[in-house]
Amino acid sequence: MVVAPLTLASLSLATLLVAALPFLIYRRLRRLLALQPRDAIAGIAVFALFAMVIERALNDYVFHRNEATSAFLSNPLVFVVYGALIAGICEEVGRFIAMRLMLRRAAAKSGAAPQAAGKGAVATDGAGLTYGLGHGGAEAWLVGVLVQIQWILFAVFENRGQLDGYLGNLPPESIMRIHLILASLSPQTAGIFALERVAALVFQIGLSVLMWRGVRAGWRGILPLAIVLHALVDVPAAMFQAQLVPLAAVDAVYAVGAVVVAGLLFRAFKRPAVAA
Repeated sequence: MVVAPLTLASLSLATLLVAALPFLIYRRLRRLLALQPRDAIAGIAVFALFAMVIERALNDYVFHRNEATSAFLSNPLVFVVYGALIAGICEEVGRFIAMRLMLRRAAAKSGAAPQAAGKGAVATDGAGLTYGLGHGGAEAWLVGVLVQIQWILFAVFENRGQLDGYLGNLPPESIMRIHLILASLSPQTAGIFALERVAALVFQIGLSVLMWRGVRAGWRGILPLAIVLHALVDVPAAMFQAQLVPLAAVDAVYAVGAVVVAGLLFRAFKRPAVAA
């Protein structure tokens, strides 16, 4: 079986778009909003630690190492609630901690108290946006781009008739599964991948700007609100994984949601942020 050239080209272009988008946004807005690379680095570090290490360790324990929780989570509704909440808790706690440290650094740099720094010029929404580009960009690369590159390589080896030899150390069932997935790829698959990753980036930027505004305003309710909003964003994907809704419905929800969040972000950055 062969992966069609159009499909391979579509996957490559979609992967390139997702890989480049965070950098293009940063470069476009860097001077306009005085973006600082250290804020993006903070976002990258938090996603890598809290989502890729802590969250995955927790999931491995409850799904594979604890029989009681594994049986409990076999219920689709319980799985959806857990899947949405664990992502929201891990990522938003990490985001909250990072932004508290960012605010303290801004205060130290200006010689003001953190509360005063939060209301001054040293703490603008640009910091939240930059953090979101780092956090969302890390997600785009670690969860999307690197995985897609692997599938593109698999497709190239498949077209050359070299895939079985390349995957010779895997069990036959796993190799057959990879063949079946490659046979199902299409230009539509590439479009779905791009839509999901771009929407995820938009949501991460929106959540970061919201968290940053709440942190610098000293609002205690910002962390639970961010956890709930993040969990709501993850509910459609968790429902699809639990086979409760079709993929088309999930992607439609994410497309509409991303457009709404992007519109709110454009409005927020068109005018100066109001000091809390």
